[in-house]
Amino acid sequence: MKTFTIAIGSDHAGFAYKEALRAALTADGHKVRDFGTYSDAACDYPDFIRPVAEAVARGEFERGIVLGGSGNGEAIVANRVRGVRCGLCWNEQVAKWNRSHNDGNVLSIGQRTISEAEAIQIARVWLATEFEGGRHAARIAKIDR
Repeated sequence: MKTFTIAIGSDHAGFAYKEALRAALTADGHKVRDFGTYSDAACDYPDFIRPVAEAVARGEFERGIVLGGSGNGEAIVANRVRGVRCGLCWNEQVAKWNRSHNDGNVLSIGQRTISEAEAIQIARVWLATEFEGGRHAARIAKIDR
């Protein structure tokens, strides 16, 4: 299994899953840097999500994972950063498409939408899935223009 350098961040509503993912992915051999938040106290998700996305865009990390209650706001913030292709994934198939078709480099997960076990499995599938290239590469180029 290939291992990655991963930036991870959440707001208070994604904190518990962030902690679980960080532990699971570290146990899998990945290098994971936690960008916060560091508790379940109410906070503003852009304060933690944007630094994750910027670090991925700068090439400091190969992948990023962001979490919140639904994951929607987190995906929006991450996608505001040029060079980030963040997908909100709620099952394994969507995670596979995000990587294989969209060359996603940031994964967004909603803690209030799926179980912790599902979140961990989605992240593992997402990390293991390769980009298909081909017709999808031309579409990614259009996004980047």
